[in-house]
Amino acid sequence: MKQSDTPLPLGGFQGSPLASEISENTRRLTAINAATIEKPERVRVFTVANQKGGVGKTTTAVNLAVALAEKGMNVLVIDLDPQGNASTALGIDHHAITGSIYDTLVNNVPLIDVMQQSPESKNLKCVPANLQLARAEMDLYSMLAREYRLKNAIQQYLDAEPERPDYIFIDCPPSLGQLTVNALTAATEVLIPIQCEYYALEGLSQLKVSIDMIKGASNPNLALSTILLTMYNSRTKLNTAVVEDVRTHFPTQTLETIIPRQIGVAEAPGFGKTVITYDRSSNGAISYMEAAIEIAKKGVQHG
Repeated sequence: MKQSDTPLPLGGFQGSPLASEISENTRRLTAINAATIEKPERVRVFTVANQKGGVGKTTTAVNLAVALAEKGMNVLVIDLDPQGNASTALGIDHHAITGSIYDTLVNNVPLIDVMQQSPESKNLKCVPANLQLARAEMDLYSMLAREYRLKNAIQQYLDAEPERPDYIFIDCPPSLGQLTVNALTAATEVLIPIQCEYYALEGLSQLKVSIDMIKGASNPNLALSTILLTMYNSRTKLNTAVVEDVRTHFPTQTLETIIPRQIGVAEAPGFGKTVITYDRSSNGAISYMEAAIEIAKKGVQHG
């Protein structure tokens, strides 16, 4: 008998924390698989932004995109970070691509010409980025109406494409330069992932000021619609306090779903995958799928 076939002593597994977690995750997956969501009346364009790095911004963008695509939504991810991590996570080798979002922003190449199919889902496409995009900040600086370059490109694509996406996620670099300004000008909604740590609310308040500035200058229709708490550790009082603090200040925008700190979420990008395809039954994957369903059912909350 193989070691893996050896029966556990009575009571050695049943009733254990691991057994409880497996049972709970199975229940949650069953609920996710049974859930249905409706297509939005209009294309929902999310800018996923946070001026602070390392908060799960790209991870959030790609996993929500895959989760919605799995539910039958047509989804487009626009990678606006020169590191190209969203492209990699969606199975696209950004080192080998011949066209990228840089060509659209700077050289007026239509989005459809640089778009690629993601192997993560038949309903998911990606406009990739590479290190060439780092030059865009300088190249855009001298252009007229530079903050509208992405907005105009998206609108031209939507006007010409009969099968429009239901959701567009724009993954931003962790800064408020021309790329992020373009993303905020192009979006209808802002989704902010916040790591459950000290000073989280301070960073959120700074970003809210930037959003209000963009609303006043170039995009009056922009809404801070969604806040997603990430990297949560239920065993620390600080994490719990941060959750309560954010929900107190942003009660309508903060999702009920919280993304736990979990190894699979961090490992998946190294394999060119999202955590949903890397380890679907993990807490992290399940939480992102639950968050996607919540976003779809919640709609937009202006704030």
